[in-house]
Amino acid sequence: LLPLTITILSLIFACLALTVTSGGKMKIVEEPNTFGLNNQLVSQNNRLQAKISPSPVSGPPHLHRLAGKCYNYIEAIYKYVFCPFHNVTQHEQSFRWNAYSGILGIWQEWEIQNNTFTGMWMREGDKCGNKNRQTKVLLVCGNSSKLVSVSEPQTCVYSLIFETPLVCHSHSLLVYPVLSEALQKEWDEIAQARYEDLITEQGYNKLLKELFEEAGFLRKAQQPKAEESATSLTHQSLEQCTQDFEKQRAEIERLRSLLTQHNISYQMTTGETFMHFSSNDSVNTKKSLKMTALKMTECIKSFLYIYIYIYIYI
Repeated sequence: LLPLTITILSLIFACLALTVTSGGKMKIVEEPNTFGLNNQLVSQNNRLQAKISPSPVSGPPHLHRLAGKCYNYIEAIYKYVFCPFHNVTQHEQSFRWNAYSGILGIWQEWEIQNNTFTGMWMREGDKCGNKNRQTKVLLVCGNSSKLVSVSEPQTCVYSLIFETPLVCHSHSLLVYPVLSEALQKEWDEIAQARYEDLITEQGYNKLLKELFEEAGFLRKAQQPKAEESATSLTHQSLEQCTQDFEKQRAEIERLRSLLTQHNISYQMTTGETFMHFSSNDSVNTKKSLKMTALKMTECIKSFLYIYIYIYIYI
């Protein structure tokens, strides 16, 4: 056995020597390392999975050209990528096997204050404890479009400063000029109602928020189905409509007596649901009477529809 073993070893060493002399060096085959989350072969799409889709591009038209572009900013070992109207991501630049790479927020809506777009909100980012990461991007005037600062004022709430020459004009971030003509008219009516004290400041802000949602500047909050059904004004039966009608008529009489008692002049045309008040009338009485008249008119319409249906088909 000893001679056979020596012969086999001799053949092995001879093969190794032939490989070294023919190639100069031994070739080392490197197999891909599939260990760890930081492996470059793992698709970024698999690691960065968005919870929701970005909102549509909105706001000042001259800023829409930023859509589809991305801007990088490196601070310490972190690389931040801001893609306007899309998302904000953070990537840890290290060789650790579990280096962080995640989404800090997805484009949601504008922040609006005093008729001005003051920032872009990126929300619904990666999980951070019991909440999701979110980022506010401030737009400031600069010679070129670039990210200049990243901070974390609150845990998992980030603040980015983005410079761009697109916002250097004093009117570049005004909201009113961006609205459609119809929405501008609606805003004018809301402002006039506040000026005449027909609505409170809180009511004014609520109506303005709904207007911005309609314009696409703010993301609409989804209403629960139960709440939607509870706010429905549809009358389910003729009997219910009749009862509501009697209640509203009684309320009209009560308010009419109240006006007469306080020597408040009024004029009402039922068909047009129109009222005229003198300048010294009570604001609350105006509102109450108007709302009651509107409800009564709606009930009368429902009553007529039901009556016509019964008359024709029954």
